[in-house]
Amino acid sequence: MRLDKVLSNLKYGSRKDVKNMIKNGAVLVNGKAIFDADYKIDINCDKITLNGKEIYLKEHVYLAFYKPKGFLSSHKDEIHPSLFKFIKEPYNRYDLKIAGRLDHDAEGLMILTNDGSFIHEIVSPNRHVQKTYEILIDKAFKLSDKNKLLEGVEITLPDSSIHFTKALDLIFDENIVKMTIDEGKFHQVKKMMKSVGYEVLNLKRIQIGNLKLNLKEGAYQEIDKADVLG
Repeated sequence: MRLDKVLSNLKYGSRKDVKNMIKNGAVLVNGKAIFDADYKIDINCDKITLNGKEIYLKEHVYLAFYKPKGFLSSHKDEIHPSLFKFIKEPYNRYDLKIAGRLDHDAEGLMILTNDGSFIHEIVSPNRHVQKTYEILIDKAFKLSDKNKLLEGVEITLPDSSIHFTKALDLIFDENIVKMTIDEGKFHQVKKMMKSVGYEVLNLKRIQIGNLKLNLKEGAYQEIDKADVLG
């Protein structure tokens, strides 16, 4: 990729601004001053220094993030603030997207990445990547309802179609349920619990694939995609 495009993509300025920086000798590649904006960069190997500071440079970035309640799975602040307000330098320079959204009133593990193929692997129903949720419900859970969810229930999708789905695993203690599914339909967990007579009071995602939630609210850490898919 061209040097000026790399720097502009990482929000160090417009293409014109970046070209001026390069022309003025502010940019080093592997310790050598580069004055050619067309200079080809290997993102996975080369080191770029801008004004004496090395730039964090990766083709793909993967972050595990603990989304608190009250934040939108969106880049835009609307009625509720965006979760991306938590993401700081250098990761906020990347065009990160969400691999599996959570409602604004839900919390827990999310994966943020600029790797579109990886996002598809996580969210595609054909990939069957498992997600586990810790669910607080309005009353004590019954063993008979565990069997119903494991056998499968019907939920209504936004287009009014009926979808058959089931839990892959489920354990419970009083009014706390931990349930694993391998889909991500709109409000799926809430609708599954409602189908057997429960209201969800709090929803927390605690695992995606092999990756378990081990962060504080609002915190994030860089991961490798192998941490999720093995």
